Amino acid sequence: MHDEWSQAVDARGQAAERLAEAVRSGKPCPPIRDLIATVTDAYAVQEINTRRAIGEGRRPVGRKIGITNLELQKKFGIDRPDFGMLFADMAYPDGLPIPLDRFLQPRVEAEVALVLGRDLTGGPFTVADVLRAVEFALPAIEIADSRIADWDITLADTVADNAAAGAFVLGCTPVSLTGLDLRAAGMTMTRGGQEVSTGSGAACLGSPLNAAVWLASELGRTDYALRAGDVVLTGALGPVSTVEPGDVFEAHVEGLGSVRAVFAQ
Repeated sequence: MHDEWSQAVDARGQAAERLAEAVRSGKPCPPIRDLIATVTDAYAVQEINTRRAIGEGRRPVGRKIGITNLELQKKFGIDRPDFGMLFADMAYPDGLPIPLDRFLQPRVEAEVALVLGRDLTGGPFTVADVLRAVEFALPAIEIADSRIADWDITLADTVADNAAAGAFVLGCTPVSLTGLDLRAAGMTMTRGGQEVSTGSGAACLGSPLNAAVWLASELGRTDYALRAGDVVLTGALGPVSTVEPGDVFEAHVEGLGSVRAVFAQ
């Protein structure tokens, strides 16, 4: 039994190192599902690299929620989203150039970001709890980035890979949730003025608030409970788009306004 435990710990360490080396080298790595198979192991791998990042001085600023689309969940054969850590050095200003060479295989998606005004510790939580905790919402563009070659991923692969978190851009005009129907909010994203994605809040687990309730309840009794000031990227509102040098994406979310991700040539 002890040998099996030791082997599992060693496999987690190997998986974490494979992903870390992909970041260091700038070269995507093979999937890590040859080393780990369970979601529990995958989150343990994510935790290894989270602690490594914090030890290097990177500052956690929130969470991203992934796989909030029910069709995508069916593809993976699961019934729940996943989550990853956001760090301050992942944030880029609205409309200013983003260096493309920091990413391996970037894809962009439009989302609703929620910024908390109070802690969400304990739980489980209700929509009312989350509504009271959210200080304001913003339109956001997430830049997802897989360290695994060709996005050849299972759920275990992407969870271990920090839920494919790459970077994010937040809009600059905070909006109160009072009177705002996030479920019905329509989204349009353009590249160079040409429409590349449309959707709505309903595509994100029925509502971005549902996704936030799930995340808060998952984390509420852990060391990483959501805290005042945290940013929560709640999940894609529509299809993702690939990125090329010089691309300019603009996402408009009804009731929240617009945000732009500009990639350097």
